[in-house]
Amino acid sequence: MEREKLASRLGFILLSAGCAIGCGNVWKFPWMAGQYGGGAFVLIYLIFLIILGLPVMVMEFSLGRASQASPIGIHKKLQKPGQKWHWHGKMALVANFILMMFYTSVTGWMLYYFVKFVKGDMTNLSAEASASQFGNMLNSPLIMVGFMVIVVVLGFLILSFGLQKGVEKVTKYMMIALLGLMIILAINSFTLEGAKEGLSFYLKPDLSKINANVIVGAMNQAFFTLSLGIGSMAIFGSYIGKERSLMGESLNILGLDTFVAIMAGLIIFPACFTYDIEVGAGPSLLFESMASVFNNMSGGRFWGSLFFLFMFFAAMSTIIAVFENILAMLREITGWSRIKGCIIAGVLIFVLSVPCALGFNLLSGFVPFAKGTGVLDLEDFLVSNCCLPLGSLLYVLFCVSKKGWGFENFLKEANEGKGLKMPRWIKPYVTYVLPVVIIAIFIIGILTFKFADDFTILGWIKSL
Repeated sequence: MEREKLASRLGFILLSAGCAIGCGNVWKFPWMAGQYGGGAFVLIYLIFLIILGLPVMVMEFSLGRASQASPIGIHKKLQKPGQKWHWHGKMALVANFILMMFYTSVTGWMLYYFVKFVKGDMTNLSAEASASQFGNMLNSPLIMVGFMVIVVVLGFLILSFGLQKGVEKVTKYMMIALLGLMIILAINSFTLEGAKEGLSFYLKPDLSKINANVIVGAMNQAFFTLSLGIGSMAIFGSYIGKERSLMGESLNILGLDTFVAIMAGLIIFPACFTYDIEVGAGPSLLFESMASVFNNMSGGRFWGSLFFLFMFFAAMSTIIAVFENILAMLREITGWSRIKGCIIAGVLIFVLSVPCALGFNLLSGFVPFAKGTGVLDLEDFLVSNCCLPLGSLLYVLFCVSKKGWGFENFLKEANEGKGLKMPRWIKPYVTYVLPVVIIAIFIIGILTFKFADDFTILGWIKSL
């Protein structure tokens, strides 16, 4: 099977950035910043992006480009005879499926809210009626499954047109539209009465609020937003040539991803302070809180429609990218055509996504962790707290270990082509420091995770 290629450098940057830019930026980042003290969380998050996210991203791109294979085949092509690194490829396939099992539902929420705002159903409501819309949506199996199906069908329909004519072309237009919508929404937020207070909370770090939970949350978010550790970047590395070095391309993508995450907060927090919305509302911040903002705002139907269209584009860009990764892995295993792969993968993801869609209604009795958690929380935990950091650790070890691909091979591939080079002096850091940091933060994340009401492993250890 001849390997497809992206048509342009811009397509590669926007497609990779689109994979990174998604719910992690526009949904998870703002509410985590709100819960973890605003500027303090943002500061730690930016540090982790540079010291953890950037080198792992370069490694993923290098592995993909060197192997010219999907994550399922990377290690088979680059590992030495008799080695078992290729098991990571199988883990990556499973992790991508788990990610889409809840990501499709969350993207469906954004599409649902966009449709409701366009129809005018989300404005001129009482405070109680506005606040109840999110719960009403979650409680409806028909709405939850229906909009999830639309997302899955739309995603694989785009993929069916091919890498260049479908995935690359649609993502280019969607990303440009996303950036335009974001700038318009941010300008509008700056004109609100609470803009000064909101921006101060968001951008002015209070170092006293930095603790273990903030650090672990920021680290997990850095991996979640960049989709690192499960091959989501490696696949696009396999679709490009060697004209450009990968350090510079990674910085471009990291910059775009960070820009969107920061801008999402610039849009949301001025509105929260203007309309006295609780900034630490958690996952409901985007839906309950922002819907209430637009319900009270002059021209709220228009601004709400633009806001949730922006959110949908951001999430959909990741859906398309991860679907392409899953499709590439399945086709590499089976030899299926793109159309056949789209149909079978689409059916698989639909079936696997149903438990999350029903986890807030028919399956609400399933409580995996603390009170109020459900199927989505379990799937999110498996991806964010386990697969992403552990997968990143395996990529790092494979790239620096003599028993893997090795640092010299990695450095040569990363620096091939024009542009910013990965410095040789980084070898001690990525060989010794980076793996230890990832392991330590993974362990801390497990120790501090609330597995039940008022129960963490760390708290249990302290009580002994």
